[in-house]
Amino acid sequence: MTADIAAILAQTHPYDLLTPEERQALAEQSGIRKVAPGETVYVIGKPVTALCLILSGRIEITDDGGDLLSILGPRNSFGERGLLRDGIAPVTATATETSEVLAIPAPVFKALVAAQPRVLKFFDRTRPTAARRQDITTMALSDLMTRDPLTCAPETPLIEAARKMRDLHVSCIIATVDGVAKGILTTGDITGRAVAEGRPTDTPVSAVMTLDPIALPPTALVADVLHAMVERGITHMPVVEGGLLVGILTQTDLTRFQATSSAALIREIAASPDSATLARIVARIPDLLVQLVGAQNPHQTVTRLITDICDATTRRLLVLAEAKLGPPPVPYLWLACGSQGRQEQTGVSDQDNCLILDDAATPPDDAYFAELAKFVSDGLNEAGYFYCPGDMMATNIKWRQPLRVWRQYFRGWIATPNPEAQMLASVMFDLRAIGGTTALFSDLQAETLAAASKNSIFVAHMVSNSLKHQPPLGLFRGFATVRSGEHKNTIDLKHAGVVPVVDLGRIYALTGQLTQANTRARLLAAIEARAVSSSGGRDLLDAYDMIADTRLAHQAAQIKRGDKPDNFMPPADLSDFERSHLRDAFVVIKTMQNAAASGRGYLN
Repeated sequence: MTADIAAILAQTHPYDLLTPEERQALAEQSGIRKVAPGETVYVIGKPVTALCLILSGRIEITDDGGDLLSILGPRNSFGERGLLRDGIAPVTATATETSEVLAIPAPVFKALVAAQPRVLKFFDRTRPTAARRQDITTMALSDLMTRDPLTCAPETPLIEAARKMRDLHVSCIIATVDGVAKGILTTGDITGRAVAEGRPTDTPVSAVMTLDPIALPPTALVADVLHAMVERGITHMPVVEGGLLVGILTQTDLTRFQATSSAALIREIAASPDSATLARIVARIPDLLVQLVGAQNPHQTVTRLITDICDATTRRLLVLAEAKLGPPPVPYLWLACGSQGRQEQTGVSDQDNCLILDDAATPPDDAYFAELAKFVSDGLNEAGYFYCPGDMMATNIKWRQPLRVWRQYFRGWIATPNPEAQMLASVMFDLRAIGGTTALFSDLQAETLAAASKNSIFVAHMVSNSLKHQPPLGLFRGFATVRSGEHKNTIDLKHAGVVPVVDLGRIYALTGQLTQANTRARLLAAIEARAVSSSGGRDLLDAYDMIADTRLAHQAAQIKRGDKPDNFMPPADLSDFERSHLRDAFVVIKTMQNAAASGRGYLN
């Protein structure tokens, strides 16, 4: 029997990472258990006695409300979440047919992951805290290089190569044969070796180019490029993998990336004379996103810095609007909602905003604020923050009202929680002041949270509204992907991943009267305030981090390929390891949604 178990472990990841002796020792401490149909392996809230690896049969995973979360089959494991947390089962596991499981006793499993970091990495569902890189010099070339650089054959005439470089606005062209870099021709070479020496325009590139240029692999660090450039006096570095050309990194690229920081962009935004200049600056956000993700910054840092740029752009447009229109007739406050309000903007964002006017405002004053709203919203659209499809913008007079009207709005939504009211309240609970008189909002926010949290019917409707977005779970360890259209066979990481957590965080903030707008800050505050169970809150925080980081990595990869970033990721882009962990994150979200629906999600 021990030999059979060792053989099973040798064919199963992550146990295949162990030495034969380690697997033999593990086999001697483990056993095979037969489970009858309907038999429970462990029950939610009870101690987990072993990590179980299914050898045959089917195991259903359900939450404390009896809702089905997953159906596991052979080669799937279960029990690790409870063992790695507090030893208590977070779900119930029940056999639906005669099954066999390999049971690794809890003490043995804990000793294994303590001694084997690679095994722990496989089972640990929390996101590792990567050491943040301080600058681009420690980033890999693959994060910064230009892919598919301009190439030509060595026999190409100089005039033809020069025209290609001019038309594409690049400073070099690489001569290749069957994908192998044979030489590099730069604008400096054309000036110094061709024009200055009076060579004919039909001279082949091979006669002027630098032969066998120094190249580095995509895994090399930017520091390696800088060292080579300084030591050898070069300005262009081909990137080669497996002997084939895959990219190029130039001194100009490095200068541009070093200048692309959130602080540098905001400094330029603050001095911008018009909306066209703002648009050119904001257009550099994709480069910033790639740089921040490549430097292993956590999602909350990346989205905060990107949102800061939008905030600065909005405030600059307000300044330019007042310069054009004159001083405002009464105090006002420009607020953002949606992802900007939560400080969670990525590479894809529309604008959601509104205006609160001082109660001294009169109807004639609206002409001024209508012009101001149009100026700012048009400027944001020009900069790439496209108009809200639902017209939730300050250009809509409904969202450009005195403070007394806003109080009426919130009171009405709370008193009559119909579907439209729920939708509007959900968006408006994410409001954050951007520019103007902030005192216009502080009392309104506190009053609204206090009134809404005391209305059980309103809270119940908010919970129901939050369940409209479901995680993309297929029962048999797969994903429920988009079924048709241009995004067929992909996962919507925003609406099926991030939005359900945003909705849950909003409910916790409401029931706990928490003023934070950022989702991650809401989850942390909810755990601290006991507005959500500590164990469920921690699991949800880990799940959110994983999905949000995956979403940004997906967008960064798209930008590096030259594609427009979106939220639709093919599961095939992930490794088996990544798919397993991402699916577990979706299971956590589904569990917390079920708990919220039954009233258990915000009770400790």
